[in-house]
Amino acid sequence: MLPKNRFPQPRLTGILFFGALALTPAVPAGSNEIAELIHRAGSAEDEAARSRLLHQLEALPDLDPTLRADLGKLLPVVDDWANGKSKVAVDHSRAAENGYLCRFITSKVKPAGAGPVHPPEPSPGSPLQPFWCLYRGRMLIWRVIQSGPLLRVPERREEYYGEGRRLLEMAVRAFPENRVIRMYLGEPIPWPKPYARDDAAPEWANLQREGLEKLTDIICWWIDERQLPDGQFGGGWGDDVEMWRWWAPVLLAFDDPKVNAAQERLSSGIFLQPHMRLGFTSRLTDVEHSNEDTTDTILPMLHLKPDDPLWKQRAMRLAELMRGLWTGRNERGFLQFKSIYFSADRLDASPPRAYDTVYHTAVVQPALLCWQRTGDRALGGLFGDWLKLWIDATARAGNGKPAGIMPSAVRWPDGFIGAPREPWWQPFSPGHNDALYNWPGAARLMTGALLLASHMLEDERYLEPIRSMAAIRLRNPDETHPPAPGSEAWCARNMGGFLPDTLAKYRFLTGDAAYDRLLLREASGYIQYRLCGDERALARALERNAEAFRSNWEGYTSEMRWTDRVLSFSRNYLQYLPRPAPPAPAPDLLYFTATGDPGSPLVFPLNRVRWITPPRDLAALVAGGGRHDFEARLFNFGSAPRPMGAELYLLADGPYDCILTASATGEVLFRRSHRVEGPRSRVAFELPARTLCLLRVERKRD
Repeated sequence: MLPKNRFPQPRLTGILFFGALALTPAVPAGSNEIAELIHRAGSAEDEAARSRLLHQLEALPDLDPTLRADLGKLLPVVDDWANGKSKVAVDHSRAAENGYLCRFITSKVKPAGAGPVHPPEPSPGSPLQPFWCLYRGRMLIWRVIQSGPLLRVPERREEYYGEGRRLLEMAVRAFPENRVIRMYLGEPIPWPKPYARDDAAPEWANLQREGLEKLTDIICWWIDERQLPDGQFGGGWGDDVEMWRWWAPVLLAFDDPKVNAAQERLSSGIFLQPHMRLGFTSRLTDVEHSNEDTTDTILPMLHLKPDDPLWKQRAMRLAELMRGLWTGRNERGFLQFKSIYFSADRLDASPPRAYDTVYHTAVVQPALLCWQRTGDRALGGLFGDWLKLWIDATARAGNGKPAGIMPSAVRWPDGFIGAPREPWWQPFSPGHNDALYNWPGAARLMTGALLLASHMLEDERYLEPIRSMAAIRLRNPDETHPPAPGSEAWCARNMGGFLPDTLAKYRFLTGDAAYDRLLLREASGYIQYRLCGDERALARALERNAEAFRSNWEGYTSEMRWTDRVLSFSRNYLQYLPRPAPPAPAPDLLYFTATGDPGSPLVFPLNRVRWITPPRDLAALVAGGGRHDFEARLFNFGSAPRPMGAELYLLADGPYDCILTASATGEVLFRRSHRVEGPRSRVAFELPARTLCLLRVERKRD
């Protein structure tokens, strides 16, 4: 940690921090009404209430001129924080990440000494000084929570966080009753709505239900409190569209009309924006930001409305742009993206930007899903051709990269690994936005695309990068001393963030147990449960996720300023405090357990089921399944039988038996013949109250 005197301390002359707030000389003696309004406003945990109280203070007729002038500096920030929804402005920036919740937290908010102090500080000794500390402190903190370049560089991160915390420490001395300020200093606020355990349910069911209910509570809060009629949520279109990624356990695994409608409102709304008239953004920006407006709106709608030709058409537009504008044949003969920066009608192939990266998979994710579902030969030819570039780049050594390691960036047009005169794993400056494309970057997307290609084209060449990296991971156990950056051993140590996801999909898709040792060591508790029936490992993972949702509701809701960071308060901020932080939520785990997909839904989703019922008072654990069978454990926490259904995927066509039994007694509660014809089929049944049940769908024997 930095020394406490690293930054100038805000002036708090004349304020006493022992219970009530004492008045400064600027406040007329005996003015109890002023003191009371200041105390109530500082103690308020609701921004709208604080705004109303401070406006009441401003309306007092005989207010001291200095105090009135200080309010004039403070109130615009207070109003932006509390009332932005009533002052929505259109954001035409490249990334469109400046919605009503955050547009005022700009780059002008810098640590002391790095530029003019913003927002302006009140006069010396002002009783409004703690409010300035409250708002400036949070603004400094939120700048880093949102900004990858600031978060990644420890010295810059601590400059912002260090000053922000010191300001909030001063604010909490003035307003010790304010729990939200104390939350920023590491004191958790208990979750407002507990969900009681049911002794009739197994441990995994109670924990999964707790996670699903609380995640749904957060989603519904955002819909009710933040979404506008045009679909946006306040973070700016470029961030709002990403919300579905953490909605996935509810959006893809269950059928909740409210959540479905909110997603469709957002997805449809962005295509009404002028910059989307060509079916892709007209704003020239990097692939992370250019892809979001399409990928993160089309992809969820392909799940919600798989038969709607509009969303398929929008997905196919991406393949058309890839083929006609964004890619070309490089000097090594491979199809390659020419740049990190492109739009619907332009690309910037200047040397600093002329790279293909593993992140480019994101821009065509919807078209990849169409290929997965339809087997379209033209799409197979396009993607199969492009992915050969990555087979080649992985197999060869270059620029110090070990053979067998997939790089994160390949230069156009010569196919060079990374950037000349830069480490192969870090072609871009860590302090720049493009550092997102340093190794391993979005390797999980690329390995998922390679696995999909192997499956669709029945060609094991596309598995070679996955197999070579798995072999390297297995032969390089973690060492006591950190290996040299960029070395094979260093790469092996840093594969845990992406390799188990793809290997688990491979395992469930093929039944090949070659990588079980690696999966059992590094994959999620759900994978351990599926591979060896380890219910304790599953419960431990679900417990950790549930723990994330037992405190700091405000950190997920009213305090959250950027919509692509809704679940990031602990991971991006609290973990850097000197006191222990709650774990970060794991929505992926909830998605795995409820759908049976062992990996991310972004590329090559293998979700086996969607439960045709809302995600309330229910636990649903997919326990097994292949091409000819499906098995799930279900528990209804309600007090009455629950009519519901299951939409089943990935089953081969043919006749099946659908059987629901009580797990404790083996009593058959429901049996029906069921026929699968096509990629989706539905079965309806009634789930008894507070009884653990097993749902099995089995292929009829000839």
